[in-house]
Amino acid sequence: MNAGLKEKFIVLWEKYFNNVELPIIFYYSDDLGDAEKAVKPEGRNCVICELAKVRNGKSLAFSEETVRCGGGQRYLGFTDKMRPGFEHFLSCGNDNIEGERYIRTPEMVKEFLKNQQFIDHKEKNIVFKRWDNISETDEPEVVIFFAKPDVLSGLFTLANFDQTDPNVTYSTFCAGCGSIVHYPYLESKTKRQRAIIGMFDPSARPCVPSDVLSFAVPMQRFEKMISFMEESFLITETWTNVKKRIN
Repeated sequence: MNAGLKEKFIVLWEKYFNNVELPIIFYYSDDLGDAEKAVKPEGRNCVICELAKVRNGKSLAFSEETVRCGGGQRYLGFTDKMRPGFEHFLSCGNDNIEGERYIRTPEMVKEFLKNQQFIDHKEKNIVFKRWDNISETDEPEVVIFFAKPDVLSGLFTLANFDQTDPNVTYSTFCAGCGSIVHYPYLESKTKRQRAIIGMFDPSARPCVPSDVLSFAVPMQRFEKMISFMEESFLITETWTNVKKRIN
């Protein structure tokens, strides 16, 4: 990625968002580069919990072998398979499976899955890095913010700055990793390049602070957002009043 763009955003982020937590990025690659190979955790574990390390500055590469959660493997694009009895797991359960009760019936789960699209990539790893750790050889697919409401307000409004369609940012029903990887990656391959607000998954909520949601946007779209920052509402008194509360 262009080093000038990287530094430009860091400067503008400090200026308009008081230098709160930087976003992270991901891309698919067969090489680890300067990232560490993620260690497969013991017991049940969520990728969102592991990404706390990336948010704190450690670059990590995940593969199918190091993602323990079956849903995570699917949403990160390492498999198109579902666990046996998944329709019961996501709904009301049965004699052998405790259901999460996120969808009312197994039949509804089956109908829901008909609309699922698989991420088709050939690379072995998905690499996550914090923005300030991106190198010139990295090619980010998606930019992911973990943000409080005031920051989210700024990102949401900036994403709409050059749009006439009121629905260029949306939310989708999915796992936490689906909202920051699966759906924004699919968006990166479309003309619209919509951003996604997520982290509503109750199973992933313990992995983030109680007042934080996610905002994920395709890199191509994010480059445009950066280019508009100094002519947008961010230079107005309206935003200055909001920025005073961001710390």
